[in-house]
Amino acid sequence: MLLKISWRNIWRNKLRSGVVIIALVIGLWAALFMSAFSWGLYQGHIDDTIETYLSHLQIHHPMYLTEKTPEYTIPNSNDVIRLIRNDTRVIASSARVLASGMITSPKSVSGVMICGINPQDEFSVSTVSHQVVEGSALHEGKKHEVFIGSKLAEKLNVKVKSKIVLTFQSVNRDMTAGSFRICGIFKTHNSIFDETTIFVHDTILAEMLGSEDAVHEIAVLLKDEADSDTLRTFLNRKFPEIQAQTWKDLSPELRLVIESFNEYMLIFIGIILLALMFGIINTMLMAVLERQREIGMLMAIGLNKKNIFIMIVTETLLLVCIGIPIGLLITYLSVTYFHTYGIDISIFSQGLSAWGFRSRVYTYLNYNFYIPVILLTILCALISSIYPAYRALQYRPSEAIRKI
Repeated sequence: MLLKISWRNIWRNKLRSGVVIIALVIGLWAALFMSAFSWGLYQGHIDDTIETYLSHLQIHHPMYLTEKTPEYTIPNSNDVIRLIRNDTRVIASSARVLASGMITSPKSVSGVMICGINPQDEFSVSTVSHQVVEGSALHEGKKHEVFIGSKLAEKLNVKVKSKIVLTFQSVNRDMTAGSFRICGIFKTHNSIFDETTIFVHDTILAEMLGSEDAVHEIAVLLKDEADSDTLRTFLNRKFPEIQAQTWKDLSPELRLVIESFNEYMLIFIGIILLALMFGIINTMLMAVLERQREIGMLMAIGLNKKNIFIMIVTETLLLVCIGIPIGLLITYLSVTYFHTYGIDISIFSQGLSAWGFRSRVYTYLNYNFYIPVILLTILCALISSIYPAYRALQYRPSEAIRKI
């Protein structure tokens, strides 16, 4: 009976009820869509970081990450690589020779990380070869080639076929230098990576370092990221002299984003729903004040305060039950659409690339995230209905009936 009365009451003033429903729909959509946009932005950054250089797993000498000096090579690297490549969980792997040094052109000089690679292996774990904007990636058999980023090429004022000189420290702590010719220029979504990382052939870099068998890093790409922790533990036990780390270990800031995303987004959504809650309170309070006479008559004919309270709360919940499905439907359609076609934010591309973010965001939101948001919205509606319902209980039937 109370449900039927409440349903009729919310449609007695269609405009007011419509405003509440629209506010609910917009608030819910805004909260969920911003969450989907934020997660899409960060997920794109994470995917690019993994696919460009970091991979799912990396292996180093335990001292290399802290010292960054070329003498700390991976012991028994051939055995480690052989074991990795025979593992069914692994898609591809790449052994890298690394050196920190200087790159010099006729116009400028810059500090870089020189990455010596086998092109066939490296480009199976990295997408850099697919992001060439000029020239081509490293060729098999051509030793003195260098593959550099667009930001670095701009800084050095060089182009394809320009000559540059690389200077770095050998394993024996002697300075060594070599002349290279630029074979290609790449451009990723991370301008810092483009400015600080260059690629050469591993054989020539190892030869210049004075250690032909040098391997400083092994990057591993897995079929399923969920296997990264298991494989890391296995490798560390199998080879105690190495240090295997997942991309989360190597990039703690990205790990923090993933682990705290839901909490931050729920706080953000809570702020939006808090603002919405005050709107619902105001609207329902207006409805109660306008219906003083009606509520007084209901009390006079025997409807107790408990039922009056339930009636007001039920009216609010009915509005929420109408608004939530509409808001969820609009959210699902918009998130699905922009997950397919993306949102172009290239107007901010310069600033975004400095932090490694894409200029096109593909929205995404896990379905499990909808449940706490729905429950939070219903909770806010319940809280919003308490004060208007309390005000209705303060009416005295004899006085309320005389209200015009």
